[in-house]
Amino acid sequence: MILLSIHNLSFPIEDPVLKFLLVLVIILAAPLLLNKIKVPHLLGLIIAGAVIGPNGFNVLARDSSIVVTGTTGLLYIMFLAGLEIDMGDFKKNKWKSLTFGIYTFAVPFVLGYLGGYYLLHFSILTSILFASLFSSHTLIAYPLVSKLGIAKNKAVNITVGGTMITDILALLVLAVIVGMSQGDVGTEFWVKLSVSFIVFALIVLIIFPIIGRWFFKRVDDKISQYIFVLVMIYLAAMLAELAGVEAIIGAFFAGLALNRLIPHTSSLMNRVEFVGNAIFIPFFLISVGMLIDFKVFFKSWETLEVAGIMLVASIGGKYVSAVMTQKTFRLSKEEGKLIFGLSSASAAATLASVMVGYNIILSETETGEPVRLLNEHVLNGSILLILISCTISSFISMASAQKIAESDNEDTVSGDSHEEENILLAINHEETVDRMVNLGILIKAHSNTENLFALNVINEDKNESSVKNAEKLLHQAADAASAADVKMQTLKRYDNDVINGVKNVIKEQNITDLIIGLEDEKGFSPSFVYNLYNGYLQNDDVNVLVYHAAQPLSTIKKYAVMIPENAHKEAGFFHALLRVWNVARNSGATVVFYAPENILDILQKIVKKANIEAEFIIMSTWQDGEKTAAKLKEDEALIVLMAKRGMQSYVPRMRLIPELLNRHLSNNNYLLIFPFSEFDENSPEIRSVGNHDDFMEIGNVIQKIFK
Repeated sequence: MILLSIHNLSFPIEDPVLKFLLVLVIILAAPLLLNKIKVPHLLGLIIAGAVIGPNGFNVLARDSSIVVTGTTGLLYIMFLAGLEIDMGDFKKNKWKSLTFGIYTFAVPFVLGYLGGYYLLHFSILTSILFASLFSSHTLIAYPLVSKLGIAKNKAVNITVGGTMITDILALLVLAVIVGMSQGDVGTEFWVKLSVSFIVFALIVLIIFPIIGRWFFKRVDDKISQYIFVLVMIYLAAMLAELAGVEAIIGAFFAGLALNRLIPHTSSLMNRVEFVGNAIFIPFFLISVGMLIDFKVFFKSWETLEVAGIMLVASIGGKYVSAVMTQKTFRLSKEEGKLIFGLSSASAAATLASVMVGYNIILSETETGEPVRLLNEHVLNGSILLILISCTISSFISMASAQKIAESDNEDTVSGDSHEEENILLAINHEETVDRMVNLGILIKAHSNTENLFALNVINEDKNESSVKNAEKLLHQAADAASAADVKMQTLKRYDNDVINGVKNVIKEQNITDLIIGLEDEKGFSPSFVYNLYNGYLQNDDVNVLVYHAAQPLSTIKKYAVMIPENAHKEAGFFHALLRVWNVARNSGATVVFYAPENILDILQKIVKKANIEAEFIIMSTWQDGEKTAAKLKEDEALIVLMAKRGMQSYVPRMRLIPELLNRHLSNNNYLLIFPFSEFDENSPEIRSVGNHDDFMEIGNVIQKIFK
């Protein structure tokens, strides 16, 4: 029966199993084959779509299943662009993004208008809409750039911000021209469009984060969290359409809204990127390819003429805009190429505008043929534009991104790298395991994917229940880490004393950071305080972090960081500061530093090189810091740089911090960092700076400051 059904197979394929199998084979084969010949697999998926599509061998129809999944892929690309953008860098570069957005909108628009009005003799309305096709662009190569690890590069940040601006402007032009062609543009139209867009933006950017924070606090199920993200994407897309702009703008805004709620190193981010890059985005690229019809270019010279003008206006305009941006902000040559590569692809908004213009019939000819706002030559020309622009975008983006990534790697290798980063989680209570793993992932260097250790110390009597409990906790830690694509090494230790067991593992594994979790109900119990000061803190060459989690890390809006006077004289000050910086960079939360003026001066110099969203407030006395900590709100957390021995003489009241935390912050997250007080004489004070992605650039600066 199966053989008979295959024998009678007809095209296009209707069987859903066979159809999905064929698409999956294409998604699997394209990267494997094309990567060997240095061709971006994104381009391969588009070409594959053209070959199997209705205008090729008609193997598959571009039906509703392809369109729905492809639309999700398009929304996903825009959502990821908003989600992965570094908000600190975005705010820092907002004027650069605005400038690039104006450049990349205006230059192609002018070229397109001149070509449409003077060369193709379109009407003014048609010429304006025709010109707007080239102003927008689709970040089709963004997944390539993100995969290479340079999504936070300044050029990428500027391009992503500029994309939002130019796409909004292009789609607003579309809305206005459509309204004018239908004769309903007046004061009411402008008021309605402005109000609806402002309301849409306020709902997504203000209400969505509130909903997201509420949801993530109450729902721990990973599948439900992912489905919630999809709901937010489509809800924002729908609200955008109701506001009179395209759905892709809504998806981008949804990414901005959830940016701080999905840390870049979290398991949820890993799921979002994985599913998008594995399924939805490839489906979108294949669906774009299905629109391509090579035959039309051999049927009409007029189509080729229109297509030629479109290519010059779009690609030429984007190139000029990228060069202008590079020169204006003195970017490197490769960064300028990367801006051009990312912004040169025309697909989503261009296709949407063409289809809208093509479907608007202005009148009819004497023979009854429809006179369209955009004719079939523009429609066919846009298909060629999509193919060629996506090809150029893929090649240029990949080449320039690889060179930038290689340059970054060379800088990292050439920096001082004096020791590995080995983080140990001393786990003992089931409710603290996931929280400690999430913190470990948040504070680690981006390149550290294997040097995380989870330890449970078992009493030497080898009680069977103790062994089973240890295996359960360690398995839970390994699962939580693997969800974020991080390998957790699990360790069972038999010892008659927990502190002794931890101390021995620290020596054996060359541990640099020890994380200890506090139970919710107990907090700083007298026994824990005793074990801390008389046990764990006796390891003078290890950074000790004591962590209390009352809510998920992703829901924290702001961290208050208390740094006492003379803290910078501690041997491990920089090592501890790296952890604070990682929390800020990976969570996207705002960090408010409370410290003496001389330390704030140092921090401000560092921020200029390794940007985070930071505020600086002079803390004259330690009592002022205690008052600030006691007034923290629900979604705010506290980080305190503590002392082991050396600073006790500087700030005697630091011994009272456990009591303060138990009394005022039992419902807040807080992290106490005890910097190491000794280090190998052959290592510099900032022993792991050279190993760290964010601080690598400023290693020399920091050394000069503290010489």
